[in-house]
Amino acid sequence: MLPILEHIAVISAACFGVLLARSKQMDIVGVCSVTFIVAFGGGTLRDVLLDRHPLFWVAHEHYAWTVLGLAIVGANVPRLPQGAANWLHFPDALGMGLFSVVGAGLAVEEGVSLSLASLFGVITGTFGGVMGDVVCNEVPSLFRPTTPLYASCSLFGISAFLALTHFQVADTVAQVVGVTIIVVLRMVALRKGWTLPMPKS
Repeated sequence: MLPILEHIAVISAACFGVLLARSKQMDIVGVCSVTFIVAFGGGTLRDVLLDRHPLFWVAHEHYAWTVLGLAIVGANVPRLPQGAANWLHFPDALGMGLFSVVGAGLAVEEGVSLSLASLFGVITGTFGGVMGDVVCNEVPSLFRPTTPLYASCSLFGISAFLALTHFQVADTVAQVVGVTIIVVLRMVALRKGWTLPMPKS
């Protein structure tokens, strides 16, 4: 099930990358670059830290071709529909949810403790977006105090996924529950404007 989730995660993150690059008025090179970084950044960092070789998108070459195809098509759409920038949030949330659960699951398979697996899940789910923001010359959303709940959504969903896995709930059920919690919590946080409390000065 994890490879299927990972493939969907790559597609979701790539769609977010295309929309992000287009919102910054980038040319086709910029769109392709940002799309690749967003789609593969978090998973690549995870693989490097876990010393997993080859990197996940090298082992599954069709991921790279899928992302390249989406980037080229997205870059050549003459004009995005009205309000397309507002669509950024759902593919971002879905990609984060899927990558978070996949990252945590792969870390467990590598023999990492549950607590560290949570960290690897958050890294996998969020750092593609962080790198994309940096390339777009933006302060990463993850680090902005005004950003609605982001990494914490990932952590909540991963915790639920790992808890269910620990109690031997079926893998598919645990994965779906984890992803759903992350996506729903992130979308609600965006709608309600929920943020983490700021430290008192």
